[in-house]
Amino acid sequence: MTNSFVLHVDDSFVIINKPSGLLSVPGRGPDKADCAITRLQAQFPEALTVHRLDMETSGLMVFARGIAAQRALSRAFEQRAVTKRYVAVVDGLMQQASGTIDAPLICDWPNRPRQIIDHTIGKPSLTHFRVVSRNESRNTTTVELSPVTGRSHQLRVHLASIGHCILGDSLYATPKAFTASPRLLLHATQLGFPHPANGADTRFECLTDFDG
Repeated sequence: MTNSFVLHVDDSFVIINKPSGLLSVPGRGPDKADCAITRLQAQFPEALTVHRLDMETSGLMVFARGIAAQRALSRAFEQRAVTKRYVAVVDGLMQQASGTIDAPLICDWPNRPRQIIDHTIGKPSLTHFRVVSRNESRNTTTVELSPVTGRSHQLRVHLASIGHCILGDSLYATPKAFTASPRLLLHATQLGFPHPANGADTRFECLTDFDG
């Protein structure tokens, strides 16, 4: 059973394509009850959360079917045995074809949920990037992102820190870059992990629905 929301189902997990604007898990208050896990549990009551995407980020998420699968998948995330690829459209023309952003992050508590780079008390945060294409007429660059760590807002803060904020980013973009898109142009396009039942290499891909 699949649809545009549910992409894959087996005995151990469910893969979804989360739309931008949908919470991963419930927020505070009845107005934030609608979320990916709630929608999924209507179809798969045993579904359990393993990881999250920002509300504004779209793309691939895996949910466990049962506690044993949740433990196995959570362990894979903790041990960095999960491969993740994102695609983003950023402001400006990136000159560097590829590179790594190594900048420790911590919550900007007075301004939460914003995160900031702090080289004294921030948690290690590492992102690899590769330019996919440049659009000179729009002055934008499409990049592929491979986060090594999984800090909150990591990709958004890291890209903004090098002068290439993501279009449509309500927290970190310049006013011009924010209004350039009606949504955050960040999509989780690839997800790979050891199968929780047998350890087999398992990979999924979901293309973006926005243009670079």
